[in-house]
Amino acid sequence: MSFRGGANASSGMGVADHSKSTYMELQRKKVYRYVIFKIDEKKKEVIVEKTGSPAEGYDDFTASLPENDCRYAVYDFDYVTSENCQKSKIFFIAWYRLLFSSSFIS
Repeated sequence: MSFRGGANASSGMGVADHSKSTYMELQRKKVYRYVIFKIDEKKKEVIVEKTGSPAEGYDDFTASLPENDCRYAVYDFDYVTSENCQKSKIFFIAWYRLLFSSSFIS
């Protein structure tokens, strides 16, 4: 994941320095299991909403996501290969719930 300074020219949205450094700590130092980001509408930037400790699991992560709002997140998934090697993959997740209503005209 690469971060550019300032706001994105097409969206006008920036990424807070704290968001960048928190992601780098998850990626390089394994300080967090996950990081949940949200958009600060006033500042027009992506900020850290919540972090999960390395001891937390996927259920803790999903329980931290809002039911009716959008978020971005990264999750560091540990697994063991068929050759018995410990591996890790970082997933980027765009979280949203579609709320809709339907009406039928007869």
